[in-house]
Amino acid sequence: MPGPLDGVRILDATTVVLGPLASQTLGDLGADVVKIEPPEGDTTRQLGPAHHAGMAAFFLGCNRNKRSLVLDLKQPAGHAALMRLVRTADVFMHNFRPQPAARLGVEYERVRVENPGIVYCATYGFRAAGPYRDKPVYDDIIQAASGLASLQTALMGEPRYLPTIVADKTSSMAVAQAILAALFHKARTGEGQALEVPMFETVTAWVMVEHLYGETFVPPRETAGYKRVLNRWRRPFPTRDGYLAVLPYTDAHWRAFFTLSGRSDLLEDPRFQTLASRLAHIELLYEELGKIVATRTSAEWLAALDEANVPAMVVNTLESLLTDPQLAATGFWQIVEHPSEGTLRMPGIPATFGRTPGSIRRLQPRLGEHSVEVLREAGFDAAEIEALLASGATAASGP
Repeated sequence: MPGPLDGVRILDATTVVLGPLASQTLGDLGADVVKIEPPEGDTTRQLGPAHHAGMAAFFLGCNRNKRSLVLDLKQPAGHAALMRLVRTADVFMHNFRPQPAARLGVEYERVRVENPGIVYCATYGFRAAGPYRDKPVYDDIIQAASGLASLQTALMGEPRYLPTIVADKTSSMAVAQAILAALFHKARTGEGQALEVPMFETVTAWVMVEHLYGETFVPPRETAGYKRVLNRWRRPFPTRDGYLAVLPYTDAHWRAFFTLSGRSDLLEDPRFQTLASRLAHIELLYEELGKIVATRTSAEWLAALDEANVPAMVVNTLESLLTDPQLAATGFWQIVEHPSEGTLRMPGIPATFGRTPGSIRRLQPRLGEHSVEVLREAGFDAAEIEALLASGATAASGP
């Protein structure tokens, strides 16, 4: 059964993670994604362990359900080939900053000449209208600029990056969302349009959902920063034999927790009676919570808290996630046989669809694996393809 985006063709000229993860998401949902790579390939092809050069773990993580086409856009023949391909596409996406995009001739005004109905998505560090428009950007830069790194000061005493590329991955979801919305508009009206999805503005909006806080009001009613999560005691709590995430949240949760803990003194304490009063004394409350959790084993707490319907969960490691019972029962981890890279493990598609499920139809492509195939589909004849190969404007991998 085809996915919900079956029949949608996406030309993806993005690299690293922000764009490729978004296009993989769209490919998982059925879109035909053509990954347009420079002759040297996406940089992530070289990052991490690998069986073969150009097929490293980092690349494998965000490039399934795609075909790889090599085009050297700096060559006139490579650019001309891209423009012909644009005529066959529903979406064109790239992560060139505004000036490089103009130099390469892939700005919206040029692309729409070939296909007025194209959904054109440019994704990069900062909105093009602002003074940062030409700054180079990677995940760490956006974690710093968006205030995300500074949030760690409350816990670590200094700014720290989160140990995951959260800015890239958060922004990739915004890219996929924007493209889907534009495709919906196109389906209703036939109109294409230009989209811009900047990392800085996207992650700032994400950070400030809860942290705008008192600054939501003009003039402010309090400082920025949601106090519950900027609490040095907000952490997985040590038990007698490990660590556990424990989060009583509602009034009913806290009453149940204090009762099963035998802490009637806290149950009756006016500081901990309501959501508002608990928030006003959140550091003291969480400090007490940690002391209580330390009195029993993880298994004892999980049994008692599950029975009382109080949120609690084990603290998984990267390794234990591979055997987590929930993920095993739902078939989350997919084991596949790649024709060149052997047996691979990868996450499944989180969302399920009753009528149009996504699927892993194509495994991660070798550089240029589908160059000839894609060009032939676009109407290039054998002589044209041979000329592109001879000039280096395209390249094809071996069998």
